[in-house]
Amino acid sequence: MSAVVTENLTKRYGDLIAVDNLSFEVPSGQLLAVLGPNGAGKTTTLEMLEGFIAPTSGTMRVLGADPRRGGRAWRARVGLVLQSTSLDKGLTVAELLSVFGRAYPAPRPVADVLDIVDLADEAQTKVGVLSGGQRRRVDMAIGIIGCPDILFLDEPTTGLDPEARRHAWLAVKNLTSSGTTVVLTTHYIDEADYLADRVVVISAGQIIADTTPPELRAAAGVSTLSYPLTDEAIAAGLPPALSPHLDADGRSLVVRTADLSPVLGELVRWAEALHLGLAGLEVGPPSLEEAYLAITGDLTRTGGAPS
Repeated sequence: MSAVVTENLTKRYGDLIAVDNLSFEVPSGQLLAVLGPNGAGKTTTLEMLEGFIAPTSGTMRVLGADPRRGGRAWRARVGLVLQSTSLDKGLTVAELLSVFGRAYPAPRPVADVLDIVDLADEAQTKVGVLSGGQRRRVDMAIGIIGCPDILFLDEPTTGLDPEARRHAWLAVKNLTSSGTTVVLTTHYIDEADYLADRVVVISAGQIIADTTPPELRAAAGVSTLSYPLTDEAIAAGLPPALSPHLDADGRSLVVRTADLSPVLGELVRWAEALHLGLAGLEVGPPSLEEAYLAITGDLTRTGGAPS
């Protein structure tokens, strides 16, 4: 059974087509990551699935119901972590979760939720004095306190430090392992790579890839080579065939191409002629980020995918 089913889902704002005939399904228990460049239509898609906005045309079903008509019982089965929220700063974290928990028929115990999002030590801290990252974890706690069957996460780890992001990832993994369906948008490709069973890439409101992370890497049609340069190698100077592949800091060769053989052969011959070792040489398939950049055509970006 699929937790989400959309068919030709479309959203227009005047002449602007924000979402253009999206059709996809999310099986129950799957974690789907929705990726795409800025303005691709990711958040608009989630807002329709959450029932906040109506599509211009097309159909959608979430947990068997049209989100626009889902009643109280349906709402109790849906968890949301939005991009931004406004919380009562005068309540402690535990008090705030208790308030939200009363909205659900069978909420998780507050102590369990605090453990899941790594906020047990802040239980009696007022929300108003929390850091931005801690508040984001409170948002996550609110999203899961009702034991939802499906959880929508719209850029849930924005503002978190690397350690806090890892804690959030583990919390999400625990949810999916217990059967919760998760639909995630993120601008961190490593996050999608770690968490997702499947990725949907949207560009200009349309799906340009619907696949698994390994299949997305394979579909990019490129391989990568990286080789750190020693001071001796830099002093010797690179041959013309390798010079274009020097990275920005001038300390490594980085090559992404469909056929690595010519570059690899040139590198080996040059290294042998100078009696240089090849320690640190890595050759393999592209990372998920490199595959994402290849299919979206965003070849200049060096960070995570924009939202």
